[in-house]
Amino acid sequence: MPVSGVPEDSPEVFQRAVREIRALQLRAEVQLEEVPAPRKLAPWALALSADVVSRDDEELASGRFVLLHDPQGQDGWAGTSRVVTLTRAELDHEVATDPLLGRVGWAWLEESLAGRGVAPAGLSGSVTRVVSESFGTMADRPATVEVEVRGSWTPDEDDVAASLQAWTDLLCTAAGLPPLPDGVVPFPRRLP
Repeated sequence: MPVSGVPEDSPEVFQRAVREIRALQLRAEVQLEEVPAPRKLAPWALALSADVVSRDDEELASGRFVLLHDPQGQDGWAGTSRVVTLTRAELDHEVATDPLLGRVGWAWLEESLAGRGVAPAGLSGSVTRVVSESFGTMADRPATVEVEVRGSWTPDEDDVAASLQAWTDLLCTAAGLPPLPDGVVPFPRRLP
């Protein structure tokens, strides 16, 4: 069955992944939007941007999730699909100076994947601390510190939707939101 917005000649495995992603129910704080996908990285791609917002509409974290699919696979993928993610969140200055911040950010990603039962192949990425200081006419702005967690992995064919759920869990962790208790189901919120 063709998927709206996805070329009809795309492989069924890619179309199924897109259908599953679009049907997910996510936490109310996570706002997803489909955005233009990169065209040169793989023959088929789906890109999503996300914001985690508080009840008073304050942005707590943001990021991007890209699903790439190449029926021939690519060097380093260990499969025909690859997930590429970026997670960004502002941190308290005390946390930002912790020398273990990189390891903690990476543990957030690994724990999010494990929590959704995703066993990624070829997991790789980086954690970056970004300090922004303002000068000149902007000198009155306080310094800010952000953490960026970049990750990529090859999901099992049946783990693509779970990979998106794991990534949104990472976004919520980076935003400082507590995890949902076991048995609590998020309010329905689907992609527009």
